[in-house]
Amino acid sequence: MTAETLLPSPTPTKHIYEMGLVGNCAFLALIRKDTSVAWLCWPRFDSSFVFGSLLDSRKGGECSILPAAGANFSSEQYYLENTNVLCTEITTDDGRYRVTDFAPRFSQYERYYKPLMFIRKLEPLEGAPRVRVTCNPVGEYGSKELSRRRSSNHIAYLGLEEEIRLTTNIPLTYVLDEEDFALNEPKYLVLTYGAPLEAPLESTAERFLRSTIEYWRKWVKNMSIGNFHQEQVIRSALALKVHQYEDTGAIIAASTTSLPEAPGSTRNWDYRYCWMRDTYYILTAFNNIGHFEEMERYFHYIANISSKIKGKYQPLYGISGASELVEQELDLEGYMGNQPVRIGNDAYTHVQNDVYGQVLVALLPLYVDQRFVDPERTNPEALMYEALGLIKATMDMPDAGLWEFRNLAQYHCYTYLFHWAGSHAARKVARTLGNTAMESLATELNEEAARRIEQCYSPELGAYTNAIGSPHLDASTLQLILMGYLDPHSERARRHLEALEKDLKTKEGLFYRYRHADDFGTPETTFLICSFWYVEALAVVGRVDDAIREFEKLIGYTNHLGLLSEDVDAKTGSQWGNFPQAYSHVGLMNAAYRIAKKLDRPGFV
Repeated sequence: MTAETLLPSPTPTKHIYEMGLVGNCAFLALIRKDTSVAWLCWPRFDSSFVFGSLLDSRKGGECSILPAAGANFSSEQYYLENTNVLCTEITTDDGRYRVTDFAPRFSQYERYYKPLMFIRKLEPLEGAPRVRVTCNPVGEYGSKELSRRRSSNHIAYLGLEEEIRLTTNIPLTYVLDEEDFALNEPKYLVLTYGAPLEAPLESTAERFLRSTIEYWRKWVKNMSIGNFHQEQVIRSALALKVHQYEDTGAIIAASTTSLPEAPGSTRNWDYRYCWMRDTYYILTAFNNIGHFEEMERYFHYIANISSKIKGKYQPLYGISGASELVEQELDLEGYMGNQPVRIGNDAYTHVQNDVYGQVLVALLPLYVDQRFVDPERTNPEALMYEALGLIKATMDMPDAGLWEFRNLAQYHCYTYLFHWAGSHAARKVARTLGNTAMESLATELNEEAARRIEQCYSPELGAYTNAIGSPHLDASTLQLILMGYLDPHSERARRHLEALEKDLKTKEGLFYRYRHADDFGTPETTFLICSFWYVEALAVVGRVDDAIREFEKLIGYTNHLGLLSEDVDAKTGSQWGNFPQAYSHVGLMNAAYRIAKKLDRPGFV
């Protein structure tokens, strides 16, 4: 044995997305701890970035407020309490300054004011810091440079369909020449797409800031949540809220594209779309916190898609309801060199038959919950019959499953679970409407789906496998317990949960989706939503102390602001996948709700 072999192996560096999220339900932006804008797409969530250094340091443009060139500095980043207003404090040898970033959102003229406007307030805190402001937006995913036009008090960036304008009280020469200057009073930068700011700069920016803070704090006050880890639930709810594209009601899976699930994995997907399979969990999360406006908007989005689709539902749609999301690869260096960089998502072509049950379960409250009664709603039977007909037509059809296998079709347990849950929901609607024919059809499909689910049961494993005839376990089958298919107090539920723990859980408490190879090999990172499903299942079966312990482990995987990624490397604790991941925050909210409900019952402290 040589001396070299005695040396300890290097400890892998923990990889965390050190970025904060701001948004107003019209656009989203990610801000690094050094104040640079890593990601901002305009005019829509799924548009090209105008700042995209997250995916390419050369072509991604730049928007930053950095110390003078060569200066050493440290930074701290935090949210103003109970808001989506982000503060970044920079400390240098010369002094300290703060950048407050926000996207205006508040009530005005009986509707919400949510312009394509990104506001940055820059103020000195100590000493005499020198700063350097850079603003160079780009177009068409970095392939188009914009020309600049200097005006009296603003810089116009030209070359896109609409003008990008920076209105500021910083001398324009300093911005255009990227020269540092002494910061001795508050400065404001208002960046707009399309309609510019045509009002006093300082007073308007301050009014918008006050109104935005007030809006978010009022929104949080109207949440209905328990005392269990309130701070983290609030942050997750705020993050989920800004992932809703309010214009149509769609909720996207994440604000980014092509952040890899694991380094070098090529599992780099565009998540700026609305997945039908997320519908049930997202609506459950909003219902659990008592926010119904978001639910109604999302209902309308889903109902709009449902009313125009004939013969087949896609797994995902664009935020406008667009059905063609053609996948392309871009000539960009990729996050930390990870390629390919993709826009669009080929999963729209997949067959995922759980979506029909997802729609039925999601729309159930519209017809049975008195809070959503609408006397003008017409012909609910047509939508129900169509979805039930699609369940019946696909009962014998293999599909790609919720994990979207690209080259494998099976008879997935999860699909049959949503056939079961969807037909159960339709039966409730039929009873509400007094439609005995619909009730009979729903009952028939419900019983058939249950028979198919039982075909997934493995007596040898004491558990339900991922598909009929498959030996593999899958975290999605935790939903058999969570959705009430299995009695949570039954021996079968207990054994199923223990089998999944043994096969898919890491010693850190994280959960893999599955452990068998797929189209891209064996998964390298764990999937946070599955970890939160596990916590929910623990709470539901009565293992509340275990649920609390595992939940508190999981919140240790947030970044410095409480934001979650899609995936975590169990060995290093690193964050991977698109960020922030709405689905992960939904998982956290729903798991916290399950635990809080248990703690509210007699016998728990």
